Amino acid sequence: METAAVQDLPTADRVEVAQDARSETPLPPVEEARRVAPRDARRLSKMFFDRLALLEEGTAEYQYARNTLIEMNLSLVRYAASRFRSRGQEMEDIVQVGTIGLIKAIDRFDIALENEFTTFAVPYIVGEIKRFFRDTTWSVHVPRRLQELRVDLARAREDLEGQGIHDPSVAELAEHLDLGQEEVIEGLVACNGYSADSIDRPIETTGGRQQTGLVADLIGKEDPELARAEDVQALKPLIDKLDDRAKTLLQLRFGAEMTQSEIGEELGISQMHVSRLLSRACNHLREGLLAES
Repeated sequence: METAAVQDLPTADRVEVAQDARSETPLPPVEEARRVAPRDARRLSKMFFDRLALLEEGTAEYQYARNTLIEMNLSLVRYAASRFRSRGQEMEDIVQVGTIGLIKAIDRFDIALENEFTTFAVPYIVGEIKRFFRDTTWSVHVPRRLQELRVDLARAREDLEGQGIHDPSVAELAEHLDLGQEEVIEGLVACNGYSADSIDRPIETTGGRQQTGLVADLIGKEDPELARAEDVQALKPLIDKLDDRAKTLLQLRFGAEMTQSEIGEELGISQMHVSRLLSRACNHLREGLLAES
């Protein structure tokens, strides 16, 4: 009789009666929720989501339902995290990040849409893990556009190598990605910021045996003599344009390393005149170098 009476009620009233009946049914206790088998977790999750939609947020029962859903579905996080095992991060850290994605999925899941929770949750979990790697694993901060371009370049390299093009060139990568060569070069340079190494790390051979010395010993240093040789080569055409007297003054002053007084006695002119001529010649050479730089 009660069932027939409920059936005679309007649709909205029947839904309200059904909700009241569900809210009065106690949730089953789930001990060691983390060890619930995936099949049982899917079945229980539907029950807990159904109740969660009716409970008031902040109540003890609401917290119990939400926390149990999190623990029962941690297997989804471990499954998604296993795909990133080779990234060089501790698996525990990856699982923690993935759990944040799981919590977001639980809070945003709508049981009324009748979607499978696992299908809904996995993109949230994977997205949170990818965001973690994108934002924290680069040794040097680079724009997000270049971080994403690094992934595209890696895939393009794999595709081209699969086609028999080993070590593809910039032009081949640009054509494959339909990008400009300058943008590809920028992405390749940015790839160098993904990982870094300490210059204080001991040198190792290919066999893994440690050698004497550090990585810093292999880094080249600026050679001041090289810069001086470049300056000499840049000065030669400028000196050739000077008159003979200016060339003679420069040769005596900087080649023979004579003082201005000695040059004056050698050429029969005053030391002050020598100083003015040398200053004029040096200023001319300095302006020529600055104009070329």
